[in-house]
Amino acid sequence: MPKPRKRLAGAAGPTGPDNKGPAGKRTKTKNPVGTSATLGNSSPEKTSASKNCGKNLSSYWLMKSEPESRLEKGVDVKFSIEDLKAQPKQTACWDGVRNYQARNFLRAMQLGQEAFFYHSNCKEPGIAGLVKVDVQFVRMMKRYITLAELKTHYQAHKTTGGPLKNMALFTRQRLSVQPLTREEFDFILSLEEKEPS
Repeated sequence: MPKPRKRLAGAAGPTGPDNKGPAGKRTKTKNPVGTSATLGNSSPEKTSASKNCGKNLSSYWLMKSEPESRLEKGVDVKFSIEDLKAQPKQTACWDGVRNYQARNFLRAMQLGQEAFFYHSNCKEPGIAGLVKVDVQFVRMMKRYITLAELKTHYQAHKTTGGPLKNMALFTRQRLSVQPLTREEFDFILSLEEKEPS
């Protein structure tokens, strides 16, 4: 039985990280742990994500996926955290990588590492839950952490030197698979215990 097709969100459009640009050619690439993603092009600007590319750079990740139906070449690319939760063993494989840096990040992932499941290209983008790589559902977030809330913290941290000051979600918007530092991961986890800012 074929696996359901899933797509992690791709290229950023002119108004932000979650608007779609023109659809690119889709290719299937798998890494040793069976994960892959659909991504847009990336720019060469330096961030915590790009500085560490090619090293065993992270134990934490952010993976974008589209929770709302959208047809691409006749295939619905919708895949939400609820869809992952409904899969056998609550585990799924990502497919359709278009970005070389994202492929490198996917190859760098190891079984058991944690990632935030980020809903992209929807009315209110944000972090919906936690997964483990080879992508297995762990749990829903205690509350949905929106892109707008994360952006507020990012902007404050740029001036104060806080943990989100170099977060790839804002500095490398086109990447739908992104490494996170331990500090970024822990700070975002702490947000689910607080009221939205």
